[in-house]
Amino acid sequence: MRFKKNDTVKIITGKDRGKTGKVIQVFPKEDKIVVEGLNIHYKNLRPRKQGEKGQRIEFSAPFNVSKAMFNCPKCGRFVRLGYKILENRQKVRICKKCQEVV
Repeated sequence: MRFKKNDTVKIITGKDRGKTGKVIQVFPKEDKIVVEGLNIHYKNLRPRKQGEKGQRIEFSAPFNVSKAMFNCPKCGRFVRLGYKILENRQKVRICKKCQEVV
């Protein structure tokens, strides 16, 4: 999983194409992420008690990571991410355009 929490991403396909947002949740086993304010879905809740009104809850649904691109803080472009192993055997993410450590 190349994306982490609090990364800024841009959606490249679907109904929210071109919009950017912050990753708030990551599901590595399913290859899905949740981006704040994007991929909005609604859930209708029935009333629990008599006389209470039902509700319509709005939430950001998860979508596949292949639909998002990372925003590099160094070069400011939306890029793919790669990995590099440093001399101290630490695995870090790198920007594919500027080759800088993210």
